[in-house]
Amino acid sequence: MGKNLANCKPSEFLKQTYKIKRSVAEWMDAVDVLAILKRKPQLIATAALPEEERKKAEEANAKIARDQVKKNLSDLLDKALEENAEKTLEIMALCCFIEPEDADNHPMSEYLESLGELISDTGVMSFFTSLVQLGQTDMVTAVKL
Repeated sequence: MGKNLANCKPSEFLKQTYKIKRSVAEWMDAVDVLAILKRKPQLIATAALPEEERKKAEEANAKIARDQVKKNLSDLLDKALEENAEKTLEIMALCCFIEPEDADNHPMSEYLESLGELISDTGVMSFFTSLVQLGQTDMVTAVKL
């Protein structure tokens, strides 16, 4: 298995995550992640309904919300895997210490194996989860503006 963020030296990790950060920012703009995630379902107003109708409406709302999540995920995948495949591959390559211009010279199995190791590493995932949580704080503020 090749080098990735889970098995590199700390100094390499920091430098590589900076490269990844730049690519992810470009990818998020290209995929329009924030706009897709802002899409909310039209829910049925339940406050004024009698209890029995409210329960039915809440069940319907749960399905409407699940359907919206599925649609948002499908749209994200369409934009990430089809419309922006090169940018998505660039991020995968950088996670595996492969230069983006060399990305197509490696088999997909190499990426999948290396990325599998990466996402199963609790330390790496904890680091990225923390970054996402910090980013969401900024994103929520930005969305409200």
